[in-house]
Amino acid sequence: MAQSLTEIAQSLKDANKKVQLIYAFNGTGKTRLSREFKELIAPKNQEVGEEETKIKMMYYNAFTEDLFYWDNDLHNDVDRKLKIQPNGYTKWVLQDQGQEPNITAHFQRYTSDKLTPHFNEEYTIKDQNNRDITIPAYSEVRFSFERGNDEPSEFVKISKGEESCFVWSVFYSLLEQTINVLNVAEEADRETDQFNDLQYVFIDDPVSSLDDTHLIELAVNIAELIKSNQSDLKFIITTHTIHCFIMYCLMNSITRIQVPVIK
Repeated sequence: MAQSLTEIAQSLKDANKKVQLIYAFNGTGKTRLSREFKELIAPKNQEVGEEETKIKMMYYNAFTEDLFYWDNDLHNDVDRKLKIQPNGYTKWVLQDQGQEPNITAHFQRYTSDKLTPHFNEEYTIKDQNNRDITIPAYSEVRFSFERGNDEPSEFVKISKGEESCFVWSVFYSLLEQTINVLNVAEEADRETDQFNDLQYVFIDDPVSSLDDTHLIELAVNIAELIKSNQSDLKFIITTHTIHCFIMYCLMNSITRIQVPVIK
């Protein structure tokens, strides 16, 4: 019997399992399901007095990728850069935790060890009225292919697939650090308290543009990271890729497999 997205989201919450996996084809509503589930766990219409800073759910989906957008420098066609919408997640992982080297390492693992992201430092430009505009640090990313010598590299626009790999690398680094924080049993001993109320991580179809070898590697990375979690954090993963589905199961991280019919 077909279920609505709201019904599936509620069943995922009611199951109260550490890890749940959904295998479903593209176009069946996996991204919309992640939003429905978010509304159950952390609805926008919070009651007056509730602290909005408490993070109850972390998710990776198409909305995560929308935090990153291109400035193609249409006027000069030289300075192409990926810009980052202001948000607490990237600020914490990039500025507070200094995860830039780990993000680069994860990104190059899935793409090329020569393709290098460069995060900006704070700088000032003039607007059309000659007023100073401050560009915050870690709000832009430029990419280059390193040649292994001192010759300067030209900044390039990366492909959509490479861009997805980069966004995933940012999220994965954040998730990795978050799990490390929550693995400290005593809340008072944790380096930050902003994840103390985190209940769920929802991962929707990560980097489907990868080839089969890297998809399996990614699935193994996620499974191993989940197995390293010692807190009460729960995970929901959706995928349309059979390789990932099989690998998650083989890694023995999945305590419940759910293949819903979405209407």
